[in-house]
Amino acid sequence: MSKREKALIFITVLLSDEYPFGKSASCKQTAFIPCSVYCLQKFMVRKTEMKFVPQLVLAATSILGFATVDAKSVSAAIINYAFTVDSPVTKGNGFFSFDDSTFSNEENPVAAIKSLSFQFDGDSTVYTEKDDTKYPEFPLVFPTTFSTGQTSLALDYLFNDKSNPSSSISYEIIGEDLTIFSRTSPDTKPILGRVSYTQVPEPTPLVGALFACSLGWIMKKKVASMKKIKI
Repeated sequence: MSKREKALIFITVLLSDEYPFGKSASCKQTAFIPCSVYCLQKFMVRKTEMKFVPQLVLAATSILGFATVDAKSVSAAIINYAFTVDSPVTKGNGFFSFDDSTFSNEENPVAAIKSLSFQFDGDSTVYTEKDDTKYPEFPLVFPTTFSTGQTSLALDYLFNDKSNPSSSISYEIIGEDLTIFSRTSPDTKPILGRVSYTQVPEPTPLVGALFACSLGWIMKKKVASMKKIKI
C-alpha cells in the first residue's frame, strides 16, 4: 500500500446546507471525515479555487465596466492633432485639441479649439489659442481637402509675432497654407509655406477589454499552479 493510501487523517468540516445531517441548513455542525492525503490536497485546492474565482470574476467585471464607460465617453471625444509648418524662412511644430461634438451644423462645419500650443524652431516663445487676433471666436478647426486629394481636419489661426514686440509680422494658417505677411507694409510680398497635420492616437475601450482578458488568463495560471503544489 502506498504512503498516500496509508496516510489517513481526519479533517473537520464546517457543515452548511451542502452537508445536511438531518438538521436545518442554518444549523452548523462539525464532523470528522476520514480521507487520504490526496483527498485532503484536492479539498484544499478546491477551496482555494472557490476563494479566487469570485475575486477574478469581480475584477474582470469591474475592468470591463470601466471599458464600457470609456466607450460611452468616446461619443463626445477630445480629439488631438499635431501640426508642422514649413516655409523658406521658418519652421515650427504645434499641437491642438477640440471637442468633436461641438462642430456647427452648417454646410461648412467648424469647431472651436479647446487648446493650442505652437513654437517656431529655435524660438522659446510659445503661442497658444489666446494669441489668435480674434480670440475667443478663433482659432477654429474645420474639415478640408488638401491639394493632394487628402482629407483632413485643419486650422484657421492668425497670430502676430510676439517674440519681437516691435515686429509687424503676422502668421496666418488656413488649412494647408501658411502666409507670413507685414501688417504695416501691405505692398510687401508675403512669404508662403505649407502646413501638415497628424492625428494623435488615443487609447480605445478595446485596450481595457484586452487587459481584462489578460488578467483572467494570469489568474487562471495561478490557480493551475496551486494544483501542482504538494502538501
